[in-house]
Amino acid sequence: MTTLQGRIESDYIVAYKAKDTVRLAVLRHLKTAAKNRGVEVLRPLTDDDYLELLSRQIKQRRESLEQYEKHGRPELAAIESAELAVLLGYMPAPLTDAELAQAVDRFAIETGAQGPKDMGKVMQALTLAYKGRYDGNKASEAVRARLSS
Repeated sequence: MTTLQGRIESDYIVAYKAKDTVRLAVLRHLKTAAKNRGVEVLRPLTDDDYLELLSRQIKQRRESLEQYEKHGRPELAAIESAELAVLLGYMPAPLTDAELAQAVDRFAIETGAQGPKDMGKVMQALTLAYKGRYDGNKASEAVRARLSS
């Protein structure tokens, strides 16, 4: 199995040769962000580091897309949407609502969570096991609902 970094590097070369400008720009930006992050932490980046970078890039694209649509700029929204699609292709498959509910139930039991005050324990366990595979808002709602009952 190749690493996320290796996949990004090889896809960058393919995009360069194919003159795929959108993919090339997104991957170039991602590689720059990864290099800067590597300098900050003074160690080689792991796949978890790359997932964190991807998550930030995705969040930025979604916010920009929302703003462009809100202010009537469909041409810029289309660019952000295309870039967002490229970035989403590197994220792991997201958990379904049923899988998320099962995971929340399992971690609530494993951590011994008794009520809403233990929400952090469950969220931490969920993050360790499924980093980058769930929507944080949905997860917190599910954990809150599970611990309130």
